[in-house]
Amino acid sequence: MNTIRFAFYGRVSTEDKQDPQSSRGWQITRSRALIESRGGVIVTEFFDVDKSRSIPWQRRPHAAALLAELRNPDRGFDAVVIGEPQRAFYGNQYGLTFPVFEHFRVPLWVPEVGGPIDPNNEAHDLVMSVFGGMSKGERNRIKIRVRSAMSAQAQMEGRFLGGRPPYGYRLADAGPHPNPAKAADGKRAHRLELDPVAAPVVEEIFAVFLDGYGLFAIAERLTRNGIPSPSAHDPGRNRHRSGIAWSKSAVRAILTNPRYTGHQVWNRQRKDEVLIDVDDVGLGHTTKLRWNSKQDWVWSKTVVHPPIVSTEDFDAVQMTLTGRGDRHTDKTRKRTPKPYQLRGLLYCGVCDRRMQGQWVNDAAYYRCRFPEEYALANHLMHPRNVYLREDRVVPRLDHWLGRLFAPHNVDQTLDVLAAAQDVTPPEAQALAVARRQITECDRKLAQHRAALEAGADPALVAGWIQEELVRKTAAEQRLGRAHVLPQRRPGRDELAEITHRLGDMVRVLSNADPIRKAKIYANIGLRLIYHPSKQKVLVTCTHDQDPIGDRFVSEAGHHRTPSLASLVCEEP
Repeated sequence: MNTIRFAFYGRVSTEDKQDPQSSRGWQITRSRALIESRGGVIVTEFFDVDKSRSIPWQRRPHAAALLAELRNPDRGFDAVVIGEPQRAFYGNQYGLTFPVFEHFRVPLWVPEVGGPIDPNNEAHDLVMSVFGGMSKGERNRIKIRVRSAMSAQAQMEGRFLGGRPPYGYRLADAGPHPNPAKAADGKRAHRLELDPVAAPVVEEIFAVFLDGYGLFAIAERLTRNGIPSPSAHDPGRNRHRSGIAWSKSAVRAILTNPRYTGHQVWNRQRKDEVLIDVDDVGLGHTTKLRWNSKQDWVWSKTVVHPPIVSTEDFDAVQMTLTGRGDRHTDKTRKRTPKPYQLRGLLYCGVCDRRMQGQWVNDAAYYRCRFPEEYALANHLMHPRNVYLREDRVVPRLDHWLGRLFAPHNVDQTLDVLAAAQDVTPPEAQALAVARRQITECDRKLAQHRAALEAGADPALVAGWIQEELVRKTAAEQRLGRAHVLPQRRPGRDELAEITHRLGDMVRVLSNADPIRKAKIYANIGLRLIYHPSKQKVLVTCTHDQDPIGDRFVSEAGHHRTPSLASLVCEEP
């Protein structure tokens, strides 16, 4: 009997606390039971972890890698086996994916048809389509059950349902988890308790607002008095914020948060699935967080945690905010059809904040209005407005990128790209960080136990031990969810072939659709920093595995390679 080499594909989502290792185990066991009696052996694996089934194959890392490998004539396997099609296919994904297997003549085996899928068998096609529909229906039923249960728990029990505690509160232990199975695993419930440092600040914000202070005046007052902003108070959970001053948006978020009344409030936000491209439905959906109207909020029937403000004061604040004309309290953003080619990539060189897009007179601009949003009591010298027109940057950026692949520079560029393939991937780096955190927690736990044996205050040491156990558990969970497989990386010859097919890079970029060009810039990992005093843009690379931008910027004085550090963006 001839041996058939198989590639195994599986998927697991951790949203419902599934164990990736056990899920992979039973899926691959089911696959082997199907193929081993036919002389099959699994020689390679593709397994997606923490990816929803609603995500199309092209957007799942390992599924996309499998589809790419189908194109390789030296792929190393003869067929593909899937142990659980309901986990692999969702909705119409089978109809969009199987033709690729059929085109490259790679059989797809599933237990539900007892072997390879026959493209000419109507029953096989019907079975697989039914499983896609069942997968979609199962996901929707789970979503409805979970949301109904959370609504009842918030309203009837006032249970804390997870997430970041509001500024002014911190998490406290509330005993064993109410779910017996989770309690048996050592899971604990949590509740909100007052943060002795931040709670008085929240109380002050409500009081001075009712005394007539505006949002910006409150931000100035707090910053002037040296009170850390929410991001500075808890920098570990606010790494995306600078924390240098209080902002109007932070003050407004506190004033509009009803949980300061002591009630648990749920369903203030929802997750909507929005088509990525209405002209290409096969790309699937992306999840958008959106704010619900106040009528849809779910309030606990009783006060369930210590209140910071009274319900009367909170209602009075909402009335005042509502009466300020166009300064609405709903956190909604108007969607715009205007494309921004540098969306999310351009930063202000004065405050290092991301610049916001704005369309003016049929032209795309980027602006930073730090003084309009953040308190000035930190004495940061910042212009009132920093503006940069997009078409002053993009042509020069395209020209520079094109020169990197010009004949006299392409060899050096390819060398850098090839060398970047050997850098440790972010997944492996995350694993190393989690292991280091576990080791550090074990060291601190040993120190705390020694302090306890030496006669330290038991209550104080118990708090320290609890904090370290929480950190260690979080690191262990990240380590358990991680699943890093070796990925094939293109060599120098393959990169050269890709570059050759692209041809004139300047022409390709200049003729590209603005939306697609924005994706190219983001995939390259560009970070642009605009210095208004010099009217120059510094461009670096933010991807750890792709040091091209940083290298050419730093070595501009030693090579003739063009540097974006000298890219001049003068205003007319």
